[in-house]
Amino acid sequence: MALINSSNAQDKLITVKSTQPELVVPFPFLGNVKPRMANEIDSSNWIIGCETLDRDFADYDAYKEYLVPLGIRKIRLQGGWAKTEKQKGKYDWKWLDHIIDDAVSRGLKPWLQISYGNPIYPGGGGSALGAGLPYSTEALTAWDKFTAAMVSRYKNRVVDWEIWNEGNFGDNLQNTPEFVAAINIRTIHIIKKIQPAAKVSGLSLGHIDLKYADTFFKILKAKNKLHLFDNITYHDYVYNPDANDLLVEKLRDILRKYDAKLKLRQGENGAPSGPGFGRGALGDYNWTELSQAKWNTRRMLSNLGHDIESSVFTIADVAYTSGPIKLLNIKGLLQSDSTKQVIRPKLAYRSVQVVASIFDHTLERITDLHTTYEKKVKVDKEAVRYTKSTDRSLVVYGYRHRQNKQQIYTIWSDEAIPSNTNEVKMLDFSFINGNFIEPVMVDVITGKVYNIPKENWNKEGNIVNFKKIPVYDGPILIAEKSLINL
Repeated sequence: MALINSSNAQDKLITVKSTQPELVVPFPFLGNVKPRMANEIDSSNWIIGCETLDRDFADYDAYKEYLVPLGIRKIRLQGGWAKTEKQKGKYDWKWLDHIIDDAVSRGLKPWLQISYGNPIYPGGGGSALGAGLPYSTEALTAWDKFTAAMVSRYKNRVVDWEIWNEGNFGDNLQNTPEFVAAINIRTIHIIKKIQPAAKVSGLSLGHIDLKYADTFFKILKAKNKLHLFDNITYHDYVYNPDANDLLVEKLRDILRKYDAKLKLRQGENGAPSGPGFGRGALGDYNWTELSQAKWNTRRMLSNLGHDIESSVFTIADVAYTSGPIKLLNIKGLLQSDSTKQVIRPKLAYRSVQVVASIFDHTLERITDLHTTYEKKVKVDKEAVRYTKSTDRSLVVYGYRHRQNKQQIYTIWSDEAIPSNTNEVKMLDFSFINGNFIEPVMVDVITGKVYNIPKENWNKEGNIVNFKKIPVYDGPILIAEKSLINL
């Protein structure tokens, strides 16, 4: 059982109970990572998904009290043209006003997507994923007016915008890179005219298609529009969350051909908490709440290790009633039912909360981190390198506090899909130019913190050695104690 005592704006106690197996750690237990409220964190790498409210597949009011205690300030919302304009030329913003006003009042920062189509217009596209973009002259004119009205209404509360969602999906003539590029261009011009300081995310690529992305970038570059965007978003659901790292780097390399400064943003990703076909991506695996928590935190920390903003899909289970998904999509950090009411937080809620509490922008990534198996290594004075006592595939990323330079290392086994057990390997690590005074070990999945005894670590000049550290397929941290909120 993992208990979380944290307060939101109403000082409500949030308790996470889990029957999932916990990691066995042979070190003295110190305590738990203390949650940090989202409005206590200036900025971080994280975004939490609050999608599908535009299609009434989720209920914002059912889960809003869980947002601030999670520790993530930026929330992803979908604007919903069809929900807002049910009669031509008449906008009903009441539903979206309520959500954005409430979120902003809690110190949250909406990232608002302009989508989907609107079937009240001939050639207006559909209101669900993959249903098609607007393409007729009448519909595109209406789209422009809707975009202008939305940006004008929310420009004082929303800085971050996104254009469409996974436009490359769908069996329609409007899912080509040429057409999606055209929609992106006409829409960003409207946004920037009304709100010049707006930050706009483009493409929103559903699964990584390198040829599609290359064509999209090439068109925007040729028309001198690519520089208008703040970032390019992609989604990529893979069973092993570390398996797409190379593909993401290839996508980034293609983007750099056209704009060396433009960043990637991982805009939507998550894993289910149970098995089931028809529940959306990644259904063909025996997921549990444990493997979901491992997947989400590995994906978050892998994105962080590659300097990519990371969005978690999603805050609560999604009760689809139309579109390609027909069953409850159980990728939420909160368990919900078919009536969209929250039942309880899952283990992944706690695990994501732990990542959010520790990793904000007071830390910087150690970019000169390398591994070697040699016993004697000639090292530059400023280099940071590590050795490991295994040839098994591990992921290791290093971070240091921007001011005091004390360090945190994230470690996990990346060889396979996250398992539903906790098989541990006791491994040794040596960090050259390590900076530790009182190191601790953190199990990210539960948030439990353990003292690393003196017999398990020592310093030899500029090398810090750690012995018999339990490592598994969920992230653990070797961290300076002062960087962990206990």
